[in-house]
Amino acid sequence: MRQNTSFKELFRTVDLRIGLKYALYMFLALLCQTMLFSEFRIFGVCPMALPAVAVAVGMFEGASWGGLFGLVMGIFTDMAYVESTIAFTVLFPALAFAADFMAHFFVNRRFVAFMGLSFLGLLATALVQMLGVFAADGWSAAMPGTVALQTLWSLPPAALAYFPPARWIRKATL
Repeated sequence: MRQNTSFKELFRTVDLRIGLKYALYMFLALLCQTMLFSEFRIFGVCPMALPAVAVAVGMFEGASWGGLFGLVMGIFTDMAYVESTIAFTVLFPALAFAADFMAHFFVNRRFVAFMGLSFLGLLATALVQMLGVFAADGWSAAMPGTVALQTLWSLPPAALAYFPPARWIRKATL
């Protein structure tokens, strides 16, 4: 079980190579999301793989680093999507924290468990996006179908988010 550490001790144990790998991972995920996945539309819905990236980092690196990664990625995602103000900045760290909690107490860090947590994260993201549209434009009967389609259409690219952090996982100290 991990010991509680202060932030000062946490930053002393930072491995710069791991930090640079995650920065590159975030950059490539954001690049793929904005330039590649936004072009693959089914009935006007494009896949959203970034919640799965936050889940993966939270699952493998813990709540502190996953939350920090999710916060930074959420800020950049909100800057990329002008219709969103702070939704991703709040949502992605929460997904990373939830993934770490689930990985510590309920599920293992295997691919099937990751896909289950990613499904929940993708569903939460689609619901938050739906609530934003609902608040701005009102209810539409197409909203639940759009949420379901975006969640299911996001699962194949979300599967790719598992592999880089799974290779970089660090063993927890006892």
